[in-house]
Amino acid sequence: MQLHPSDGLHVHSLYDVATGSFQYVVADPATRHAAVIDPVLDFDAPSGRVSTRNADTLLAHIEHERLEVVWILDTHPHADHLSAATYLKDRLGAPTGIGARITEVQAIWKALYGLDDLECDGRQWDRLFEDGDTFDLGTLQVRVLFSPGHTAASVSYLVGRSAFVHDTLMMPDSGTARADFPGADPHRLYATLQRILALPDETAIFVGHDYAPGRPPACMSTVAEQRAHNVHLRGAVDEAAFVTMRRQKDATLPLPALMLHAMQVNIRGGRLPDPDAAGRRYLRIPLDRFTSPVT
Repeated sequence: MQLHPSDGLHVHSLYDVATGSFQYVVADPATRHAAVIDPVLDFDAPSGRVSTRNADTLLAHIEHERLEVVWILDTHPHADHLSAATYLKDRLGAPTGIGARITEVQAIWKALYGLDDLECDGRQWDRLFEDGDTFDLGTLQVRVLFSPGHTAASVSYLVGRSAFVHDTLMMPDSGTARADFPGADPHRLYATLQRILALPDETAIFVGHDYAPGRPPACMSTVAEQRAHNVHLRGAVDEAAFVTMRRQKDATLPLPALMLHAMQVNIRGGRLPDPDAAGRRYLRIPLDRFTSPVT
């Protein structure tokens, strides 16, 4: 866990080693109003066991700091971990939010899973954010930046001089997000990256993952550092070169280990499948719909 003061904003990060994910509690120190961004619901694939270790750690921090959580936010439907948004809403009573294009992602994955009863209108969240929408976090204002490319629904949350971009950018030595999932697009990712890099130099960029070996996990850089040092963007890389690089690299990447488990939960806002008459829950795994790179 780390605490980052940024532009009067208190940012508490929690790293999940199992998925390489960062999750955040973002607080206005003047009012102690807070938002939780991209919380992780723990899932052990070999046993099929769900637990709430990460989310409970966030709750302990919230209680210790006497924060009032007023938003639980997803940046996008995650392919590498299950979302704890619903679990936290049940305990904190705060509304949930995600980008409005979640409906497009729901429709794609509804067909892949054969989820005939899934409503693809985003009703699983309390608010669907459009590009440029704003909302209050205590005395601070949050602005939503539509950030497609990694997924069709990705958004970033801008608070003062801080931007929570999750999978769109990695730390500079790790580059950028993949853009090969259903609904992803490297051209749109490039446009999103240019929009983020047009923010002021001092803007703090908080990322959602860090896998870099040889150093402790890190979650924060600046726009200036990303422009100068990001291994996929430095040297004024043009769109054609970026798209070629991204497609070549993505073709070598395995699917996230939890993707087929996670997406059916995350397109429901972090809700687990309904139990059957005996109280048992089941996940679906679509067969022969994806391929892995040849190694």
